[in-house]
Amino acid sequence: MPSNNRVEPEGTASYGQFCPVAMAAEIVCTRWTVLLLREFMAGSTRFNELRRGVPRMSPALLSKRLKELQQAGIIEHRRGGLGEEPAYHLTPAGQDLRDVVWAMGHWGQRWVDAQLSLKNLDPSLLMWDMRRNLDPTPLPPRRATIQIQYPELPAARRYWWLLVDKGEVDLCSADPGYDVDLYVVSDLKTMTSIWMGLVSVQNEVDAGRLLLTGDSMLQRSMQRWLGLSPFAKERKLAAA
Repeated sequence: MPSNNRVEPEGTASYGQFCPVAMAAEIVCTRWTVLLLREFMAGSTRFNELRRGVPRMSPALLSKRLKELQQAGIIEHRRGGLGEEPAYHLTPAGQDLRDVVWAMGHWGQRWVDAQLSLKNLDPSLLMWDMRRNLDPTPLPPRRATIQIQYPELPAARRYWWLLVDKGEVDLCSADPGYDVDLYVVSDLKTMTSIWMGLVSVQNEVDAGRLLLTGDSMLQRSMQRWLGLSPFAKERKLAAA
């Protein structure tokens, strides 16, 4: 007697269930979609900003996912004013996913083994996250230039500059030509561990894995102005 349980072909998008969990998963659980939602919730609105937040995602796939999110009513595409780029914005339905996305991040920070997370190192994504979470409040009112160097990386990805001026933060991967106020030298794994809240700035300085040279006030306040991951305060519960 034939079974009534139809098996969907490999790669079929639909789960074939009326359950709201299944229906929601068909929209938000495709590859890269949750990370795109994370980028929107972190403040990215333009195509190039989104690309910097998901640097391993191809432009073609990014365009495809953006269209799918528009069709699902999660984002909307707004034309820019004169001289402005078009931008994408979360709709009320998209905003309603905020707690879902942050809950996933908190769960991952709490339960995913830190050593597994630290296998996925990416200087571009790390520096982009540092740039948009940096807190300029502890920094002097004048422009501050901070150079971060990862000695083990190829020359093209080794040097990064954070520029902070009047509360605005910019990131450069080429020398901006300003005098450097603070030099930061670290391997990528150490800086990522600090960013994720797994270790502190002072701990890594004392261990010799983080070298700070330059303005003493910038050195002392680095833990405060660095602006850690929004999930950094979550206590790690996964086995080390």
